[in-house]
Amino acid sequence: MIRLIGLLFGLGTQLLFLYTVVFLFLFLRFGSEQGLETWWLWDGLLAVGFALPHSVLLVPAVQRRLKEVIPAAWIGCVHCAVTCVSLLVLFHCWGHSDVYLWRLDGWGETLVLALFYLSWGALFYSLWLTGLGYQTGLTPWWYWVKGEKPPVRQFVTHGAFRWMRHPVYMSFLGLIWFTPHMSLDHAILTAVWTIYIYLGSYFKDRRLIRFIGQPYVEYGTRVVGLPLIGFGSLRKLPPTMESPS
Repeated sequence: MIRLIGLLFGLGTQLLFLYTVVFLFLFLRFGSEQGLETWWLWDGLLAVGFALPHSVLLVPAVQRRLKEVIPAAWIGCVHCAVTCVSLLVLFHCWGHSDVYLWRLDGWGETLVLALFYLSWGALFYSLWLTGLGYQTGLTPWWYWVKGEKPPVRQFVTHGAFRWMRHPVYMSFLGLIWFTPHMSLDHAILTAVWTIYIYLGSYFKDRRLIRFIGQPYVEYGTRVVGLPLIGFGSLRKLPPTMESPS
């Protein structure tokens, strides 16, 4: 019974991921048409509501707790499923504003849309470098299905990772900033998720220092977190940084 549940859960999670990616593209490209009276309140709560469970599930203490109740190979699928569900709730409940900060047309719209599509390409390229199967939970789940131990996840420093520590985050910033029609509701989403990405880079650096150790610190002293942002957690790491206890 446990094996059957695991098989169905893993397959369902991967299908849910594909379904969510399609809706994410449509939502970021075309927005929402729902007119809600208190759209700004709901949108703010929804934007934060996506970030909270996504982050909590990455906390080492939470992951240790999960391993006590489910197979460790399922944790990636749990994280992917929770992320997808929270995004789908956001898509279907999001309120639209008729106020726009900018509305581009002509060559300006074409340029911004080209950057938007380029960001999608960069996102999948970055995920492929770091292991898309680990991002969705597919790789550990598939090895669990085969009854084999999954390979050790590699520390990636080539490709886009030669220029920045967090190319996935950089690509996602492009998805939310490069829009030819920046409505006020989209601006709220962009602001909340930009802050979330900044904070996420800080905590991701510390998780990687914890798991990889000094090799990651040495890598971080040479490579910035994100280009063009030279402050806080996104600059180069100090050589004296130690693994958090």
